[in-house]
Amino acid sequence: MDTEFEIFLACAPGLEPLLRDELRDAGFANPLCVAGGATLRGGWPDVWRANLVIRGASRVLARIGEIRVMHLAQLDKRARKMEWRAVLRADIPIKVDVTCRKSRIYHAKAAAERIEGALTAAGLTVSPQAQMVLRARIEDDLCTFSVDTSGELLHKRGLKSGMGKAPMRENLAALFLRAAGFDGTMPVVDPMCGSGTFVIEAAEMAAGLFPGRARAFGFENLATFDRPAWDVMRAEAPKGRVPMPVLQGPVFQGSDRNEGAVAMARQNAEQAGVADSCSFAHHAVSDMAPPEGPKGLVMVNPPYGGRIGNKKLLYALYGSFGKVLKERFRGWRVGIVTSEAGLARATGLGLAAGPVVDHGGIRVRLYHGRVSG
Repeated sequence: MDTEFEIFLACAPGLEPLLRDELRDAGFANPLCVAGGATLRGGWPDVWRANLVIRGASRVLARIGEIRVMHLAQLDKRARKMEWRAVLRADIPIKVDVTCRKSRIYHAKAAAERIEGALTAAGLTVSPQAQMVLRARIEDDLCTFSVDTSGELLHKRGLKSGMGKAPMRENLAALFLRAAGFDGTMPVVDPMCGSGTFVIEAAEMAAGLFPGRARAFGFENLATFDRPAWDVMRAEAPKGRVPMPVLQGPVFQGSDRNEGAVAMARQNAEQAGVADSCSFAHHAVSDMAPPEGPKGLVMVNPPYGGRIGNKKLLYALYGSFGKVLKERFRGWRVGIVTSEAGLARATGLGLAAGPVVDHGGIRVRLYHGRVSG
């Protein structure tokens, strides 16, 4: 295949501009927003680096080819001419996933059978249980083939042993932090921290740690993989406990009323290598206080009606939270992830609403702004 090809990074719909900005900040050339993610052009080292360093993506797909197809016989014939072995390995089973939209080929199962036949003819092994996935999207009679280079979803970083009752995925947390104004040079406080995702994510971002530093990826099982080059790339990743450029000490603070959650958060911070810059305490929202030093960001994913409990009982909690912020955190940024606009309004903070985002099947928004007097 060509030296350069299209690379697609998926994220939650509504957050595409934030992912594009993260790619640009990481040095990727000319990333573009598309529905459900961002694209760029690059080669296999760019695929590896995207998986390793980008926090906001859920997976990275490499577009390995496309063919124009009007009917199934044509798909069969043209798929057999693809140079599959240039990318896929004979000893690694492959699963085929097909979607059809606005095309004369509309039967996804029949299309998958033709593509599987082409792979088998090339000496490759097809299995519905395979971890390696070849995705074929047939849209407007154009069939685009992509390889899922991530394997497991990218929020699974291999660094967290414990999760709370309604965990925030790390990739969502990273983009919400970015949307709320976090730039790695300010303290972050989460008074309902659960397993510590926002706090730990902020500490890792400030320390320059690569999110994929402790896990394996699907691209390691492709014919295009270069182990020595990958080892060099990974060796450039900081290993943890790296001095932050501006902040020193435990300026990333979490607290929770659940003592078990606090213990879990401490363990997760230790595993992530950021325990020195994080602190976690067992207390109520009413006891939260800002750390010494510059103003920063209060970032929270509170309970909401569709997720935990009855939302009618939560208005007092949100009101108390807003009152504490206005009394003790004037001038700080604030970000609240919730499914209910009424609960956000109950804080009395006059926050702006971000785009609707799917979070575990619940439609949430980030409400953000700055705490005034």
